[in-house]
Amino acid sequence: MTVDSDAARRGRIKCVVWDLDDTLWDGVLLEDGNVSLRDDLVQLIHELDRRGVLHSVASKNDERTVLAKLGELGLEEMFVYPQIGWSAKSTSIASIAKSLNIATGALAFIDDQEFERAEVAHVHPGVLCLAPAEVMAAAATPEFTPRFVTVESRHRREMFRGQIAREESERTFHGTPEDFLAHLGMRFVIRRATRDDLQRAEELTVRTNQLNSTGRTYSYEELDELRGSADHLLLVADLKDMFGDYGTIGLALVERGPRHWHLRLLLMSCRTMSRGVGTILLNHVMSEARAAGARLRADFVETGRNRVMQITYAFAGFTEVGRDGANVVLESDLEHVQQPAPYVDVIVDGTPEQTRM
Repeated sequence: MTVDSDAARRGRIKCVVWDLDDTLWDGVLLEDGNVSLRDDLVQLIHELDRRGVLHSVASKNDERTVLAKLGELGLEEMFVYPQIGWSAKSTSIASIAKSLNIATGALAFIDDQEFERAEVAHVHPGVLCLAPAEVMAAAATPEFTPRFVTVESRHRREMFRGQIAREESERTFHGTPEDFLAHLGMRFVIRRATRDDLQRAEELTVRTNQLNSTGRTYSYEELDELRGSADHLLLVADLKDMFGDYGTIGLALVERGPRHWHLRLLLMSCRTMSRGVGTILLNHVMSEARAAGARLRADFVETGRNRVMQITYAFAGFTEVGRDGANVVLESDLEHVQQPAPYVDVIVDGTPEQTRM
């Protein structure tokens, strides 16, 4: 059983981008500093935040004045990558989507000005553009309501604020990129999935596109069945560093046979792409297959967005041994398995990877 199309659309909106003047508050800040917050919208921001929906700002305004006002109102921490200046709103939307590494189709844009909504809709037709009076009803729809609210959902804003801190630290760091990665003190944990992991595992299959080897989504129920199968191995991976916890960022589903293991799904959260940890889970599966005396095959489906995953398999030594259209079977002889980078501590089922080798 896979997640049907209606379920796949559930939780489509991952970030709400707010205009401020006469939208989030009544009044125009540069004309009258005593603007009045719209309490119902503030409550909605906090409710969506609890669901794991992020918030940002696209406001034609003076940045210093706006940030000071948001701080005074106790709201500055609620917004990630705010875009405040005099650029077109569509430009701000593009910048927010790029910073969050999500498609513009995962954004909703709230603005009182019909012209601004039309400009954004013209440039980014996938963005859901709403007037302030429409947002409360829209927030009650499935597109704003994920199927599960996971631990990662509840802490998603904190995770992105940690990412912002990492980016700022990297900008000011004096040393090589490898020195900076070592400075982070990363800890990568691989473990067998438990039932408590399955809500997040389903969420990962729905949300992850670029680093999903097949593009396939799996439901909680299907993952639970596979988790209990003696012929399958379902692994999850967690990551944390000095700036905080990334949460569960990787998933691998392996079908085990006596001569061949088959990697049916491999995915990693796009948030980890720049951290140099994208191959650790794959290399662990390769090591386990080799220890079992098996060769390793892997499914890959060309989705148009997962080219990075295809390159990951190629660099790991996988070659194509079968194809049916976009459905490809890859195989590795496991002669050369890369070891984790020295700047990452890898823990497998509670034991450091170096101790297990």
